[in-house]
Amino acid sequence: MAEAPKIELFVKASIDAESVGNCPFCQRLFMILWLKGVNFTLTTVDMKRAPDVLKALAPGSQPPFLLYNDEVKTDTNKIEEFLEENLAPPQYPKLCCRYKESNGAGEDIFRKFSAYIKNPNPGLNDMLEKTFLSTLVKLNMYLETPLPHELNQNPDIAESPRLYLDGDTLTLADCNLLPKLNIVKVVCKEYRNFDIPTELKGLTRYLKNAYEQDEFRYTCPNDSEVLIAYHSVAKYLNK
Repeated sequence: MAEAPKIELFVKASIDAESVGNCPFCQRLFMILWLKGVNFTLTTVDMKRAPDVLKALAPGSQPPFLLYNDEVKTDTNKIEEFLEENLAPPQYPKLCCRYKESNGAGEDIFRKFSAYIKNPNPGLNDMLEKTFLSTLVKLNMYLETPLPHELNQNPDIAESPRLYLDGDTLTLADCNLLPKLNIVKVVCKEYRNFDIPTELKGLTRYLKNAYEQDEFRYTCPNDSEVLIAYHSVAKYLNK
């Protein structure tokens, strides 16, 4: 058996520098390494007091970055590809999706959420909320639509009972989308008193299943961290 690599993941620290900060890219890589079942060290980086070792390792870079043996990697997408390629079966599970559509599910949510949450004008709120909501409806439809392998097992199935985007195990697509959905949930509640509608059964089920998984629940920043991060960009409506 090959010797296990020495891996250190550097992520953004929380305001008190004690835990993980709000950064969906950091959480994405944290989840991937956890799901791979590989031993790794997690180092939180206080961006206000970035130690010299980081300036030497990845000058000018923001976390996340990865030290793999002695190699520094700073691009999130490339790190994901690298880990999938190098932490491969039979020793480590494969996390890529079986359906390419799963990778794109929910990809427009974060952009529409940002427009919705950054708008201070009550007159535009309904339109922006509707546009944002339509992206959630679209994701919900994907989650409720049976995938080919489900139809093979049960041709009469009308609605998918699967746990996650691509099936019953978390994949790279979930590691990308779930950290963003957590931010959406926390920020929309605070600034618009908006909850993800329970009528969106597929999406509600998806989030419930995700929050029951240690790899997601324990990599999420505290809600207070998310709100601090959005304090300067999100707007309460000026009524």
